[in-house]
Amino acid sequence: MTAVLQRSVAPVFQNGELSDEFVLHIPRDAYTLKGFRRWVLSDEFPEKQPVLFLNGEIYLYLPKEEVFTHAAVKTPVAVELGGLFDELDLGDFYINGVLVTNVQANLSGNPDMVGILWKSLESGKVRYVTNVKDRTVEIEGSPDWLLEIVSDSSVKKDLLDLRAAYHKARVREYWIIDARGEEIEFQILHWRKAGYVPAPTEQGWHISRIFGGLFKITRKRHRRGDWRYTLATKSN
Repeated sequence: MTAVLQRSVAPVFQNGELSDEFVLHIPRDAYTLKGFRRWVLSDEFPEKQPVLFLNGEIYLYLPKEEVFTHAAVKTPVAVELGGLFDELDLGDFYINGVLVTNVQANLSGNPDMVGILWKSLESGKVRYVTNVKDRTVEIEGSPDWLLEIVSDSSVKKDLLDLRAAYHKARVREYWIIDARGEEIEFQILHWRKAGYVPAPTEQGWHISRIFGGLFKITRKRHRRGDWRYTLATKSN
């Protein structure tokens, strides 16, 4: 049982001044999924702190994203896919911060993006969890679609650990975007009983069953020389 601190936990202010002392108390029962959920959803846990529970380990991430290989990717992708969820009336779509828990996979964390179809909510495959104040604080079950954007500190987590965990959680479609290299690595993975398999491609376009279309991510340098990304879509 370990708590893995990625980089550092954000500093706090004391009496209006920045303090270099920060104590995060991790309760003993937080190393169980039940205890972790109680802790993360309580007032004890720092607001907006990204966190992951996976098979008895706790990962805390400094809430800071590399601008041109993470944040700059996330924005246009979220805009395009959020718009599609609305246009096609698919269900609910969220970016960041939402706690997603699957008991069978012993998993609870904050994916970069999550999508839930209406039929999954109506069938009870996915449900919203409320706290004692009757506020919706968590998604429990098997979301239909999840996306992670790879950063230097999340390579193993996104490509191996979460791939295995999301499969065990029966997430139907898992997207992975890695824009750190000379070429963008974009994967759409479809759930199969034996494991995820890459989606079929057509001339560089990746097929999504959730959205019922094809997708491609491109980028070009803007006037300052930094990357600007586009998620292109087209129907089958």
